[in-house]
This record gives sequence, C-alpha cells and structure tokens, in this order.
Amino acid sequence: MHARWKRAGHSNNALMIVQCDGPLARDRVERALDAFVARCPWPGARLRRFPLGKLHWAASGRADRARPRVRHAAVSGVDGLHRELEVELNAVIDPRREPPLRILVVDGGPSWARSALVLTWFHPLMDPRGGQNLLAYLDSIDRHGGRPPWGAEAPAFTPAVDRRPLKERGRVARRSLEHMKTLSPIPPVSPGTGRVAFGGLRFWQERFAERETSRANRHATREITWRLALVGRAMADLWKRRGLPERPFLLPISVDLRPKGEAGPVFGNMLAFHFARFDPAETGDVPALATSLRRQLTDAVRDGLIEANATAMEFLHYRPVSRMLNALPWTSGGETFSFNCADIGEFPGALDRCFGRRVVNAYHVPAVMPKPGIGVFFNWCGGGNNLVVSWVEGAVTEDEVDRIAEIVREGMGWVRVP
Repeated sequence: MHARWKRAGHSNNALMIVQCDGPLARDRVERALDAFVARCPWPGARLRRFPLGKLHWAASGRADRARPRVRHAAVSGVDGLHRELEVELNAVIDPRREPPLRILVVDGGPSWARSALVLTWFHPLMDPRGGQNLLAYLDSIDRHGGRPPWGAEAPAFTPAVDRRPLKERGRVARRSLEHMKTLSPIPPVSPGTGRVAFGGLRFWQERFAERETSRANRHATREITWRLALVGRAMADLWKRRGLPERPFLLPISVDLRPKGEAGPVFGNMLAFHFARFDPAETGDVPALATSLRRQLTDAVRDGLIEANATAMEFLHYRPVSRMLNALPWTSGGETFSFNCADIGEFPGALDRCFGRRVVNAYHVPAVMPKPGIGVFFNWCGGGNNLVVSWVEGAVTEDEVDRIAEIVREGMGWVRVP
C-alpha cells in the first residue's frame, strides 16, 4: 500500500525499541548478528519481482547475504532518543537495493544512564512478534558466546508453505474478495481526507500504570475490542472537531496466526486481518461497543473469514496495488481505512535481559500511510502499559494527538509513570 506514496518518499518502516538500564556493547550485537546471518540469510535479503510480477524475498549470492548495518548513536536524554527514533522512522529502506533490516545501538551518556537497542525493518519483512523472536535469537547467540544455540538443525525461521492445491486456495481467497467488496457501502473518511501535502512521520509514546480502582476491570480492558472501542471514541471526538462526515469507521485488526504458546517463525508476516466496522455514534457507550466488536470478530472466525483473508493475502504478491484497489468499490476515492489500531501484546518475559543488560521497557512504532494518517498502538512490558500514537504531519496536529492520547488514558484508567 505504501507504493501509492512513492513520490512523497514515505517510509514503510517498523521500529522495535528496547530500553536497557546501561550501555550496550555494539560489538556484541554485531557478533550475534554475524552468527545469525551465517545460518539464516533473510536479514540480508532483497525484494524481487519474478516471475509474472510476483513479489518475493531473495537471498542468494554474496551481495544479498551482506549483513545489515549496526549503527551507534549518542544522545542526550529522552528527547534526544525520541529525535533519533523519528530519524529512523523516516529513513526509507529500499528493500530492492539494501538489507530490509537495520540495528541501532543508542547510548544515553551521563545525562541519561540508559541505552536502547533499536531494530528497524521494512514492514513486510516481519511482524512485531517476528521482531521479538529475532531479538530473542540474537540475545541467545550472545549468551552462548557467539554460537547459535540450536545445534546442527536450525529452527523454522519462516512459515510453512501452504500445501493445498492452487485451485482450493483460490476458492478460499475468492470468499475474502467477495467479502471485501461489501465491507463499506459508503467510502470511509480519515484524517488524511482532503489533504494534499503531507510531511514526515512522527510518533508519541508514554508509559502508564493502572489505577488501583481500574484493576478489577483489567480482563475487559486488555481485550483489543475494548481498546478499539475506546480509540474509536477518541477518533469520533476528532471527527466532530474537524467536521468530518460521520461515516462508519472501517479498519483492519491483525490476528496472529502462530499457534498459542509457540514462538513461531521470525520472517514473513504471520498475520491475518479482521475488518472492524462501527459508527462514530456507537462510541458513546464503550462497553456496549466492545461487546459488539467482539461479536463481529467471533462471527468472522466462525464463518472462516480470517482464514480466507490470510489465504487471499498470498495472491496479493501477484497483484499491483492499483489493480487490487480497483476491485474494491469503496477505495475509488483514494481512502482505504479510517485509522489504524493494534495491540502488540506483552513483550516476552524471557527477554527481561538483553545483551547483558536489564530491559526496563520495550515498545513498537510502525509507520502509517498518509491516508488514514494516524494509528494508535498498545503493548505492555514489565508491568507497565505503553501507548504509542504514530501519525503523518499534515494529517493531524500534535494537539490533536495529545487529546487522543488523553481520552485513551482516561478511559483505560491509567496514571503516568514518573
């Protein structure tokens, strides 16, 4: 989808930021990465188009297997880290000509006695869980003295190939296409609607703790449906202030296809999508809307639409973006979704230490497209809740981002962590 904004130079990067309690040794990270790439070439792959226009990752030959860069940067305080991260977010990765992964070691110096390990990747290379899995392998190699810990037989770094006949998969995928055609009888609008000039990518992040009075409701508020309903309320407030048409909200919700309790593959997005729909007026009653959204998701699983959407995504390797969008009537005006929202889940407890340092926080920052122009993302790490708002300059303002974050914070019953 980012191909639509090629001329604007917008990146399709995703970041994982792991903050540690002291300086990280860059040479340890490099040694671990060298050992990993020697067994698994995908971090040094290139994106190719062959045959018949099919997009695929290729890792063959010396140039393609060159390992990604490990860069070092010194910053001053939290603000300095934030500026460095926004540079990473906007530094476009061209996966045809360079590795689709970068690693940055950030040293906070005396003014900020922390460090950060930043993984930046071209978004289609892997999903957030894949990024966590990659870090777990690198850290494990480091703890084993630079040697891969899996022995002669390496684990499966990529998803298993779907062995069903093409005809059967095509039949399943057509169900997804027919469903997608009917998703939005009225084309959605977004904060990017009507905007012609867009700036760079920005993000806001803060960590929160739960109020004592909110803990009894923890089970409900940790569900993506509750969080989506609450973000919907914040967006309905933005729509009202902007005077945007009150058309139904439409957005994709990712569903992780990894077996529960298993780490699963690193590379290749192991995500299917459910498409949530609701009216701005429904956001006045968050519990009721959360129940309705949960029912939508349950029905999609029951009716096999999640599997159909996952199967259909395989065929998108062959289809240009323009052709794909022409098949969906509601995208004719250039809009795709109203906004983005995702819950990354819990950062793995097994990664409470990273390259010899204690992890104090970790969160993800993905790029968003100019349309819709904004996304709200959740995760938790070490008992704290992270809220991230990613946006495109020109689609929303900093004041609007602050208001969205405050509505979500208050609705979740969170207090700021000093």
